[in-house]
Amino acid sequence: MKEVAKRALPEKVEEIARIRTKIKDSKIMILADYRGMTVKEITELRRQLRKENAEFLVLKNTLTHIALQEIGLEGIQKFLTGPLAVVFGYKDQVSPAKVLIKFCSETEKPVVKGGSLAEKILEEADVKKLAKLPAREELIAKVVGGIKSPLYSLVMVTSGPLRKLVYALNAIKDSKQK
Repeated sequence: MKEVAKRALPEKVEEIARIRTKIKDSKIMILADYRGMTVKEITELRRQLRKENAEFLVLKNTLTHIALQEIGLEGIQKFLTGPLAVVFGYKDQVSPAKVLIKFCSETEKPVVKGGSLAEKILEEADVKKLAKLPAREELIAKVVGGIKSPLYSLVMVTSGPLRKLVYALNAIKDSKQK
């Protein structure tokens, strides 16, 4: 723990440790300004994010700043101004961004500030680009389809001569029976 954590109250030290754990466990972290959001909107956003194994937390800037320093994630501190809400995504990187950006487009709140993805700092535009990517399952389906198509064609091409031989033998058998 750093000097600041030594001077902090025990509850604050625990909160810093909780934030640090969430940052380390998450695959994506998106910071947003939640000003103007109603309790109903926050509850709805949390419900949508929970389906994607993500969570929306309102955090204190100073405690988040200390947790980020302890982890060594520098550069994201510029987003720690004003009211701070953080989306932590635990399953994959794209779905929390999709849910948040879709919610923002519908309600015009919260305002995305930036975030981090695998220790890379994301600007607001980067988060929006990330939200436009297809979901993980869709990408896997495209890869499998891309692999399957040439293999299917190869099977059809190589089985063609064999099929013709079978037709020829059947034709010979039918002609001898007559």
